[in-house]
Amino acid sequence: MSRQNQPKGRLSPTLPVAALVALVVAMTAAGAWAQSNRPLPRFVSLRAGEVNVRTGPGVRYPIDWVFQRKGLPIEIITEYDTWRKIRDWEGTEGWVHQSMLSGTRTVLITKETRVLRREPSAAAPAVAHVEAGVVAALKWCEGGWCRIRAAGYEGWLKTADFWGIYPGEKIE
Repeated sequence: MSRQNQPKGRLSPTLPVAALVALVVAMTAAGAWAQSNRPLPRFVSLRAGEVNVRTGPGVRYPIDWVFQRKGLPIEIITEYDTWRKIRDWEGTEGWVHQSMLSGTRTVLITKETRVLRREPSAAAPAVAHVEAGVVAALKWCEGGWCRIRAAGYEGWLKTADFWGIYPGEKIE
């Protein structure tokens, strides 16, 4: 098919890569490809212990890095077909297939060892000490505190002590 006979509205296969990348970035930023009708951004977790993160939404894009931690909380920031652009707790972004993500909510303990409390109060007795880097199941939140479960222990942490929830987000 010659260029003159191509249907209008389709991209030419000879479109410069830079122009195609700019188009993808613009459509992504505008949310033009949202597929699930769920709110963006949103938190989910990794379904598998090994998840390829690609430079673009498809298997033809190279693998940029590999997550090796099942249950790690991840933020979905954009959707395109069955692909999700994600961001980790350090702000690194990439694309993963939706089948590698779970709706199960988890959190990542950040910065330093934290005290898991029996009640949602800084004065409440300690249940356990949770080290930075631990991934915990998120149960529910109220008044700036969330109930989490980590390594068989369940208790309360302040929302500032972990990553995986938005300010003011209600978890029930």
